[in-house]
Amino acid sequence: MIAVERRNMIKELLLKNRSVKVSELVKQFNVSEETIRRDLHQFEQEGFVQKNYGGAILVDELHRNDSILPIQQRKSQFYQEKQLIGKRAAQLVEPEQTLILDAGSTTWHVASGLEGINNLMVITNAMNIAEACTRNDSTSIYLLGGKLRRNSLSTVGPQAEIELKKYNADYVFLGTSGISLRQGFTSSDLYEAEMKKAMVSAGQKIVVLADHSKLQKAGLTSFCHFDQVDLFITSDMADEKILYEIEKIGVEIIVVSTSEIKEFS
Repeated sequence: MIAVERRNMIKELLLKNRSVKVSELVKQFNVSEETIRRDLHQFEQEGFVQKNYGGAILVDELHRNDSILPIQQRKSQFYQEKQLIGKRAAQLVEPEQTLILDAGSTTWHVASGLEGINNLMVITNAMNIAEACTRNDSTSIYLLGGKLRRNSLSTVGPQAEIELKKYNADYVFLGTSGISLRQGFTSSDLYEAEMKKAMVSAGQKIVVLADHSKLQKAGLTSFCHFDQVDLFITSDMADEKILYEIEKIGVEIIVVSTSEIKEFS
């Protein structure tokens, strides 16, 4: 069993039982105590657990029970704001570049905005994003394999994560479930968080996209910290105080104007 699979299973145990013991995990996964302690240390760094003597306890926070809505429902939330953010992100792309697009409602708008940009190579784990990219005949599309998540029409799991190691993309475009000044960019799904981490490792420039609502909550687990991100794109509906704090950390921020929304009405 590879480390990603073991850690995902440990996180599932934590969600179910609220706590774990090192001794029990050593027996269950047939690994050393040192290995389990490294896993728990990683979870603590992510803000997912608090270690104690002999194990760890799940950290309960507000908003951590948020479920992931089906993709069609998420696309309808703040649709025009997301459309503007996605359109602005697509403007970064030049012909003949390689892109990785994460599954998500805002990244779907990036894909829709790529029409007319020639000879792109797009790698994605999202079926609806792959479909959107077919509108451009010159785009090469690579759909990552793995287990299909019906609610997001995306693939996750070790197979997809291993495939990502083959690529070196010019841009990686990522959505996020929430943003925390302590945790960075977060996801509400353990498997999708691991996929996002693999995408971050496969790109030269990392771009995170989020509508204003994502700055008011934190997801279940962190997938990247601010120092791993080159650019954050949001709208002028976002809390200026939070944006100021993120900018102080060193992240470049693009804020799109929602006054343009009337053009899409």
